[in-house]
Amino acid sequence: MEQTVTYLSQQWRDEAEKRLKGEISPEKMKHLTSSVAYVYVGCPDGRDRYLYFKTTDGRFEQILVGEGDPPQSDFRVNGPYDIIAGLTQGKIKSQRALMSGKLRLKGNMVKALKLASLADRINKVLEKIPARY
Repeated sequence: MEQTVTYLSQQWRDEAEKRLKGEISPEKMKHLTSSVAYVYVGCPDGRDRYLYFKTTDGRFEQILVGEGDPPQSDFRVNGPYDIIAGLTQGKIKSQRALMSGKLRLKGNMVKALKLASLADRINKVLEKIPARY
């Protein structure tokens, strides 16, 4: 039986990295070179946190979690904890969340909407991690 980890903890990040690198090939990521930072506002402990991904030629180069300001990125998505957590739980699709106005995007909206299917592919892997939200 898999161990349950706390969402956005270092253990969760380590498991996310292992699964993403093992399950999503550069071809499935369309050899994308980009970065995105999700900024979670109002986490259950009252703090704000981030989840950062950087890909180079479709390979996951960096996956970070932390508090405070995330690293510079091509895209920055700010929103309530429950909405962004819903993305990684597979409860909400990326394009729908962006278009709903519940998330704020910094970056090219047209490009972000085109990349939404890749974000959903990532979230399909992340939703399988046994986590406490």
